[in-house]
Amino acid sequence: MKPKSVAARRLEKNIMNFVLSDVADPEAEKAIRDPLVAYNLARFGESDKRDLNITIRNDHNSVTGGLVGHTARGWLYVQLLFVPEAMRGQGIAPKLLAMAEEEARNRGCMGAYIDTMNPDALRTYEKYGFTKIGSLGPLSSGQSITWLEKRF
Repeated sequence: MKPKSVAARRLEKNIMNFVLSDVADPEAEKAIRDPLVAYNLARFGESDKRDLNITIRNDHNSVTGGLVGHTARGWLYVQLLFVPEAMRGQGIAPKLLAMAEEEARNRGCMGAYIDTMNPDALRTYEKYGFTKIGSLGPLSSGQSITWLEKRF
């Protein structure tokens, strides 16, 4: 019988059980996130992450759409952008992007990035000056997801 390698002997001493689940486990997420955050902090330094939100409100002050994102490490990330269907085609999305860009510049950002699966949104972002930096597809729905950036 061939002797076991050093790596194989180490694995025997540190038994690992891998558990796959489709149920969220906040305790497990925290146990994974906390050391990763500590590692990133030690390696890259403190993040300057700040939320950036622009809301569209109706006459009753209810939010009907807008932009949700954040700035961090010199970049604006636009996570969500929604314009109500009745308001589309009126330049609202470019207005939201312009407002977010202005604030990002004030925060010292060098650019913005966004992703989308919506072909109409993709055209809007490209018209506003974003360029494709990658894509993934086809997804199970037949669509692709595209990542875009705009440097200021």
